[in-house]
Amino acid sequence: MLVLSVMLFIFIFQAATILLLEFRRPAHATAWLFILFLFPLVGFILYYFLATEFRRSRKARKRASRDQRRRAKLLGMSSNVTVVTEMPEETGFSSRTRLFRALLKGGELPISGKNRSEVYNNGMDTYEAMLKAIGNADNHIHLSSYIIRNDEIGKEFQQALIRKAKQGVKVKLLYDGIGSIKLSDSYIRILRDGGVECACFFPLRPSFLKKRMNYRNHRKIIVVDGKIGFVGGINVGDEYVGKNPRLGYWRDTHLRLEGDSVYWLQEVFLKDWEIATREKPDVPAYFPDHECPGFEAVQIVPAGPNRKGDAIHDSVFAMSTAARDRIWMTTPYFIPSASIAMALHDAARSGLDVRIIIPYIPDTWLVHLATLSYVEEMMRSGVRVWQYKKGFVHAKTLVVDKLVAVVGSANMDLRSFFSNFEINAHLFDPKAIAKVEGDFLKDLEDCEEINLQKFLMRPRKQKFKEAMARILSPLL
Repeated sequence: MLVLSVMLFIFIFQAATILLLEFRRPAHATAWLFILFLFPLVGFILYYFLATEFRRSRKARKRASRDQRRRAKLLGMSSNVTVVTEMPEETGFSSRTRLFRALLKGGELPISGKNRSEVYNNGMDTYEAMLKAIGNADNHIHLSSYIIRNDEIGKEFQQALIRKAKQGVKVKLLYDGIGSIKLSDSYIRILRDGGVECACFFPLRPSFLKKRMNYRNHRKIIVVDGKIGFVGGINVGDEYVGKNPRLGYWRDTHLRLEGDSVYWLQEVFLKDWEIATREKPDVPAYFPDHECPGFEAVQIVPAGPNRKGDAIHDSVFAMSTAARDRIWMTTPYFIPSASIAMALHDAARSGLDVRIIIPYIPDTWLVHLATLSYVEEMMRSGVRVWQYKKGFVHAKTLVVDKLVAVVGSANMDLRSFFSNFEINAHLFDPKAIAKVEGDFLKDLEDCEEINLQKFLMRPRKQKFKEAMARILSPLL
């Protein structure tokens, strides 16, 4: 009896601790309590090592103070949009002052006004543009990728970086400790022997012991000479050119940028490099003057546990609530927060054209089950949901009215919103928005719309799996 009482007391103590620490995040609390119920004690140990808030640390706060000084310098170098009347007239932003202010203040970084962008919708074209930019580098190359593979594409990038390093170009490569966990030591050794500086962001064992394993750098950034930048959903690997036999054709979206927005891509990369290496690179050549001929408005929006607020989540919510005509979303994983789910519900009920494209063939079954658990309630509100059947859709895009298009690394899920280091680009130029819009419409041709009545008839076993996955969805 005494043993049972002690065990019950320990279990109640663990549950109470989770509730007290996670009361601001009910979904996370539910997920961790479910794990604790299934695996007493083990679940609490996992919670202790995986759920600590990164932004609470003293080092993170001190680092933020240094970032403010660099940011102030960059604001003086960048041509920024500060009033809504400076936004493109065709988009109709002049009547959306509230949204403009929300994006400007919530995004942390400015809306820069002197840019030129190019949107790519597949891995082959993206890699061709990346390797061309790398090959033309004169001063430095900064590459950050969540996943780097030691395959054909990975080796092509490896050799391209080594060639430039031997020519005297300073090359830095940052990869994530979990996303690139299969990357061999020999791959990195060859790069280092070739003169490339390499750093691993939160390696598996140290990050577990330091309670940082839950916070992954999911960004994909390339900056060349401080003048050309790439950002979006494409990592470095053969699957992005359709060489995964199970997933087949890989549909993704990536962005090439020139102009002031590259300053902010650079700022994000250097901040990540400092976290990974404790180095504080502050080289004037990283932020050179440029002569970009474009005048597109672009906002770089980083988010992560080391930054104030949840900029990507808040911007998606602000855009969704400001929409008057349409919300078109493509995402491989759809696990929305309660507020974004409600915004989509309200938009659809109000008669707006709300469409979501998700995969038909998943790369991760558990996350796909969690995604499907939200589909029924979305469709009941009038949201139309399509499944991409040509291959695997990994693009992360959002189009709201004619106002804005979003391209980036962040999925529409809780992990991207609140745990990962992510980065999006907000595009305000009508031609850029039209390109993302056109790709969305073309993707619909390769999709099958989910019929609500047929979906309701799916087996109870399937519904049960979805329900279990949904409970865990805040951690997926």
